[in-house]
Amino acid sequence: MRWLVTIGALLAVAASTGFGRAADPRYPDWPCTQAKVPEISLAAVWAGPPLDDVLDKWKTDAKVSALVAKSAARRFPLEEAQTAITEFLAAAAPSEKAATGKLLFAGLFDTLNAQRSSVMNGLERVTRRQREAADKIRSDTLALQALQGASQPDQAKIDELGNQLVWETRIFEDRRRVIKFVCEVPTAIDQRLFALGRTIQQEME
Repeated sequence: MRWLVTIGALLAVAASTGFGRAADPRYPDWPCTQAKVPEISLAAVWAGPPLDDVLDKWKTDAKVSALVAKSAARRFPLEEAQTAITEFLAAAAPSEKAATGKLLFAGLFDTLNAQRSSVMNGLERVTRRQREAADKIRSDTLALQALQGASQPDQAKIDELGNQLVWETRIFEDRRRVIKFVCEVPTAIDQRLFALGRTIQQEME
């Protein structure tokens, strides 16, 4: 009897997973309410001069690449990143400031786009695992109901499967909370790149 309440909760979890109803059928594993945009558009975050002539050249400049890595790190406060960029460009020779700014933004664009893709791919991997976990919870819940409904219930098996289900459900719910939090990260990366791009453009001007 002690698992009757738990079964109700488990069935509620299994019924409320929401998997298989992706808002955009192109991305069936995308778990977030925010629309999936696979890559940041350069035009959306950069109004400065074209970057075609710099591309991957930022990687060969040790000072620029070091500042890119530092400024792109989410643990580094945005305001401090903006200050570091302002000071770095202010110290550049006037004739080199525009080229240095372009190198810096090209590096940030590449790095933050890669970060963003990594986060989004991770979200979709976890979603697939959640779908598998939801199926397991459903099947184990039905098995538990069958054990309880047997003419001679095996209490030891009921307790074992019930405890297993509680653990599976706890992991499932923990992952769901993490997914909800991580869904905000791609947008935060977009905003960070836009803000750093504005800082660079202001210094270049």
